[in-house]
Amino acid sequence: MEKFYLITGNADLLERLVPLGVKLVQLRIKDAAPDDLLAQATRARDCCARHGAQLVLNDYWELALTLGIDFVHLGQEDMDTADFDALRRAGVRYGLSTHDRDELERALALEPAYVALGPVYPTLLKQMKWSAQGLNRVRDWKRRTGQTPLVAIGGLTPDRALGVLEAGADSAAVVTDIQQAQSPEARTREWLAAIAGAN
Repeated sequence: MEKFYLITGNADLLERLVPLGVKLVQLRIKDAAPDDLLAQATRARDCCARHGAQLVLNDYWELALTLGIDFVHLGQEDMDTADFDALRRAGVRYGLSTHDRDELERALALEPAYVALGPVYPTLLKQMKWSAQGLNRVRDWKRRTGQTPLVAIGGLTPDRALGVLEAGADSAAVVTDIQQAQSPEARTREWLAAIAGAN
């Protein structure tokens, strides 16, 4: 699994950053009208195809099936309504969010392509009912996930990303640090250089 996992909130940003060498990117759109969502997901799919990047579509698993997007990410609430049999039949892989041991057990039982743990550090992205998990939880989660890849997310910077990778995470996911950067392109290059040094 790619060590650098970029998450963008719209197709515009995705189209700016994927050409820089990003190989794993999630499109996470919230509260979009159906037509806008369809248009952005289509643009993201096509951009990733052009640049040899893996696109992960957040939440909208039915849209992924419609558009032929072969990877989705689902939160715990999304897992309640997702048709995992339909995803498997279509060859769509899925990553699942986890925050505590019960959620981790539930996720692992579904044989995901990866599980995500967060927030590792305090995050500005959204209000969370969970406190920062910390590096010890990353180590514990990696022991529990075994061969299933572990994605760390929440409050990561390039320096913190190296720490979560050293603690056992297979991939470091970033949202806010790049989206709120003065130059998302420059910050993405910093991330790519830092992660390359972790190999």
